[in-house]
Amino acid sequence: MTRTTSSTRRRVLAIAAAAAATALVVSGCSAGGGGGGDDKTIKVAYQKFGTFTQMDAHMKETAKTFEADNPGMKVEFVPIAAQNDDYFTKLALMNRSAATAPDVMYEDTFKVKSDAAAGYLLPLDDYTAEWDDWDMFYDNAKEAGVGEDGKTYGIPMGTDTRALWYNKDLFAQAGLPVPWEPKTWQDVLDAADTIKSELPDVVPMNVYSGKPQGEGATMQGFEMLLYGTPTGTLYDDDSGKWLTDSQGFVDSLGFIEDVYQGGVGPKPEEALDTNIGTIVAGEWLPQGKLAIDLDGSWLSGTWLETGTNPWPEWNDVMGQAAMPTQDGDAPGATSMSGGWTLAAGANTKNPDMAFEFIADALDKEGSQSYDIAASQIAVRRDVAEDPEYVSSNPTFEFFSSIVPVTHFRPATTDYSRISNEITVAMEAVMTGQQSPEEAAAAFDEQLVGIVGEDATQKAKD
Repeated sequence: MTRTTSSTRRRVLAIAAAAAATALVVSGCSAGGGGGGDDKTIKVAYQKFGTFTQMDAHMKETAKTFEADNPGMKVEFVPIAAQNDDYFTKLALMNRSAATAPDVMYEDTFKVKSDAAAGYLLPLDDYTAEWDDWDMFYDNAKEAGVGEDGKTYGIPMGTDTRALWYNKDLFAQAGLPVPWEPKTWQDVLDAADTIKSELPDVVPMNVYSGKPQGEGATMQGFEMLLYGTPTGTLYDDDSGKWLTDSQGFVDSLGFIEDVYQGGVGPKPEEALDTNIGTIVAGEWLPQGKLAIDLDGSWLSGTWLETGTNPWPEWNDVMGQAAMPTQDGDAPGATSMSGGWTLAAGANTKNPDMAFEFIADALDKEGSQSYDIAASQIAVRRDVAEDPEYVSSNPTFEFFSSIVPVTHFRPATTDYSRISNEITVAMEAVMTGQQSPEEAAAAFDEQLVGIVGEDATQKAKD
């Protein structure tokens, strides 16, 4: 299939326009539910949660163009209002039956391998081979959508990095330096302690933690710590084994203990609220109630004029600092990267149209409008170099600059279960039920139970 697009087409991804977009495509859309798509209907499943609703607008804008270019075709939306782990569960349940499986789905890069192995995803290599746009995607971004069999199952939408967001006004009030450039974990904790002492009505620091936050806690909290320790990883790529007896694992839980048991983080009951991400982005940071937030590059998307919580002063108030390694060891900073793809369902009755929809959503114009609206780091070369993209968000330069020190989660079929056990360990420590050593030992036991003794090795700290 040869993909062609109109160079004159313009997209509007302003969240404020989402309602109008819904009205324009309502004849071909529903809120989801029973029955799979047919050869004249493309059923599209995606996440719609909290303040990050740019995907909803993007899918509706794409549907308008798709339906106009393909007379007789209709798009049926299945927006899933759920946090990541619940979204993954609901999507998996849909995929288990051909009657409910979507034709196109919003797929996290770390789920591609396991979902492809489970038979949920359609290989797209025959399509990408004839899609001129595919050459515009960076090679490492393409790898994020590859299954264990080496085939491509997902087309990347954008990527991200993570760092420390801090309120410059609160730092100045507390006598802390601006710009802030912490060199070690202790520097971060010392700043939080200063905020606690000088500004007692402010939450000094937020680190996502605990079971309700799911992968958000694992990736944005725990792994942002672990990958900055001498251990440096959960999984040894060379041996293909998971690590046990890791001092870095214990020390990372120790940081969580310092934040939550040390009184510089949110109250545990606040941190365990499934809506904490929405509260942080929509209330605490704009209202000056939180000084430091370990979070993602996309965070400012909600504060843009097109976001769900416009905050015109955000760039004057909020600063960014790279997350330092534990003791300042080389390379001095660390980050985690992920991202999402669009994938076609293995049970689709119209694979050509499913890919047509994906290609339409992620051509140059579609990718650029989505990346700007969602504050994503571009994965297409032509988008990354476009002046409109570069100038659209003042933080893009900073968050792109930490790509050289970023890391990626182990993309194995066991990862989801292991990630869940990490959140269990985090929650046990943050609530004071276990010490970091006890929680790490319990995790090791669960890890061996998941992957088997032969698939583990002791860490070399």
